Amino acid sequence: MGKKRVVFFNSLLFFTIFSSCSFAGITTESPLSIGQTLSSPNGVYELGFFSPNNSQNHQYVGIWFKGIIPRVVLWVANREKPVTDSTANLTISSNGSLLLLDGRHGVVWSTKEVFASNGSRAELLDTGDLVVIDNVSRRTIWESFAHLGDTLLPFSPIMHDLATGEKRVLTSWKSDTDPSPGDYVTLFSSQVPSQGFTMRGSTPYYRSGPWAKTRFTGIPLFDETLASPFSFQQDANGSWSFSYLERDSKLSRLVLTSEGLLKIFHLSETGWEVSLEAPTNPCDVYGVCGAFGMCVVSDPPKCSCFKGFVPKYIEEWKRGNWTGGCVRRTELDCQGNSTSKVANVFHPIANIKPPDFYEFVSSVDSEGCYQSCLLNCSCLAFAFIRGIGCLIWKQELMDVMQFSPGGETVSIRLARSELDGNNHRTKVVASVVSISLFVILGSAAFGLWRYRVKHNAIVAKKASQEEWRNGLKPQDVSGLNFFEMNTIETATNSFSLSNKLGQGGFGSVYKGKLQDGKEIAVKRLSSSSGQGKEEFMNEVVLISKLQHKNLVRILGCCIEGEERLLIYEFMLNKSLDTFLFDSRKRLEIDWPKRFIIIQGIARGLLYLHRDSRLRVIHRDLKVSNILLDEKMNPKISDFGLARTYQGTGYLDNTRRVAGTLGYMSPEYAWTGMFSEKSDIYSFGVLLLEIISGEKISRFSYGEEGKTLLAYAWESWCENGGTDLLDQDVSDSSHPSEVGRCVQIGLLCVQHQPSDRPNTLELLSILTTTSDLPSPKKPTFVLHSREEESLSKGLSTVNEITQSLILAR
Repeated sequence: MGKKRVVFFNSLLFFTIFSSCSFAGITTESPLSIGQTLSSPNGVYELGFFSPNNSQNHQYVGIWFKGIIPRVVLWVANREKPVTDSTANLTISSNGSLLLLDGRHGVVWSTKEVFASNGSRAELLDTGDLVVIDNVSRRTIWESFAHLGDTLLPFSPIMHDLATGEKRVLTSWKSDTDPSPGDYVTLFSSQVPSQGFTMRGSTPYYRSGPWAKTRFTGIPLFDETLASPFSFQQDANGSWSFSYLERDSKLSRLVLTSEGLLKIFHLSETGWEVSLEAPTNPCDVYGVCGAFGMCVVSDPPKCSCFKGFVPKYIEEWKRGNWTGGCVRRTELDCQGNSTSKVANVFHPIANIKPPDFYEFVSSVDSEGCYQSCLLNCSCLAFAFIRGIGCLIWKQELMDVMQFSPGGETVSIRLARSELDGNNHRTKVVASVVSISLFVILGSAAFGLWRYRVKHNAIVAKKASQEEWRNGLKPQDVSGLNFFEMNTIETATNSFSLSNKLGQGGFGSVYKGKLQDGKEIAVKRLSSSSGQGKEEFMNEVVLISKLQHKNLVRILGCCIEGEERLLIYEFMLNKSLDTFLFDSRKRLEIDWPKRFIIIQGIARGLLYLHRDSRLRVIHRDLKVSNILLDEKMNPKISDFGLARTYQGTGYLDNTRRVAGTLGYMSPEYAWTGMFSEKSDIYSFGVLLLEIISGEKISRFSYGEEGKTLLAYAWESWCENGGTDLLDQDVSDSSHPSEVGRCVQIGLLCVQHQPSDRPNTLELLSILTTTSDLPSPKKPTFVLHSREEESLSKGLSTVNEITQSLILAR
């Protein structure tokens, strides 16, 4: 098996090198066809045809990093119109234009009119730029860098030249498998100084804050050290250009994802690492607190009004809807004469992201900045910022967040009474203080007695709570929020049945809504679950360190008395099993959606095994532990049984085998030995369940009671596995794609761990059309009667969650 895989990859490498080297450029006489590629001279970049969803019927022309698996597409020519003919090719027309021809369908994409009288050729440069060059003058008459997609490479700036009208922006993909233009666009404003925006349609979604020579003022960690590879130029008219260089000569890219996130990736020895991401928290979303409101970066984040301001809509504000913003409590008295100006003062607010709608005042120092605002009654705030100078605000202060530490100091204009108070207020306060003092002294004795009565109970309760919390080292759970029990009870309506999302062997899961409006899922561990302190601590520590779009995100925990709660981001569509095993809801996930879910799970598994700094074996991968967000993106959850390891060849054993029957690999179930190949086995079972719509623990076929694995093997041997597909979604499928997935599933559930693909190979064969080795017949196939007898020797907590095989 191993030799076959080596031969296969060597053959694939030979073919790739041969096809790339034999193609130095695209000309009229030498077009680029499907199956051929064009490489850059340095061998870093490659141009060719690809399919993002592994469908041969929809091909795109794109540029990617050569030799990087899984493939990272950097640019796409025909984003909105894939080619569907196998005879499609990329060629040069007689007038020098680059054309994509789709067989009988004609031109589906072109570089428009170029007019190279002496002919031209297309070449892929060492920068990753595809250029069309005049044959005689060697002048570049078209380049892909002028027509960007969702990715920015070093030396490929986004820019806007107001004089010529040329504009380059980033536009997201519609989804991970659909390169057509999505909802988000990243650009810079023409105001001076400029600031970056990610727009969702015509509405701002994220704002970087104004540029200050080497940094963005809205990104506090974006200091001189990080910003030094970046370059931003802007002239007095507002034309701008932004670009960056590679760090330490490593491959890098800046990407605008389909979810609207800006991410900078660098390739390290362990894979792609994210060095910058924006937005990173709810406070980063534009205008979340409305006008004159400030979002405080905390967990959970919260909005507050500036000093001297109150919520505009109080009831909405209390419910956590802050977008209405705030209004002044005391109106300004500023009519343009010197006597009234003293009625106003400026209140400084530190560590904040400068608001939007600023104006630049040139040639003034910090004192001049203050005077400019003071003498202008329409000026509502000012700031003197290092690297910029003087900014003033004459409109609503919008999109403000407060950092700790970092940010700038902005001084806001207030009525003097907001800071100094007045005689009437002083008298009222004095009266209230006198009366309150009498009441306080009268109740002090009673309070002391009550304190002594409750003290012992509180000490005992805290001791239990601290025993658990002390197991969590601060460095292990950096940034994790410890919620109070009353907060969670309020959010879940005291764990009401109407908020219950599900029940498992670990306990119950409830939907909740925090005071700021954020929806959460609360996992309430049962004392009878078999998951004790070790599993609870393990999940808190592990998942708090893991960040990937295909892993569920933990927000915090609550430890009070005997209660142990885990608080997660809320997944609108619950878990995959609620769709897959429901006769009606299964129709909502057709084959294309199932295939996307399969690939997403594999990407999450690759992150756990290879790409995260903390390498993890999950040990309980199953359908009910795959959650689905509002876009049906899969997220791996439940890390109570997970274990960390170093390297890729890790193999260990445990005296307490924990997991779910049917998903456990043979070596783990019987000997306690586990490795990343144990997760691969579980993935194989999961894959066959997604294809068939059948549950491993309930499936029984024919008089012999064949299990799902046995039936899948028989189906693959007889007809390539196509009849294993859930018949409810067969109309939406590609039989070859289904058969390939069945074969991959069988490769994953082979008896010997060494025969199974590793996670990197798994994602590669899921996202390409390369040849697959033949699987061996799965031997860990329990018939229903055998499974019943086996379960008698097990300590089984719940049919659908966790089973424990006691020590041998």
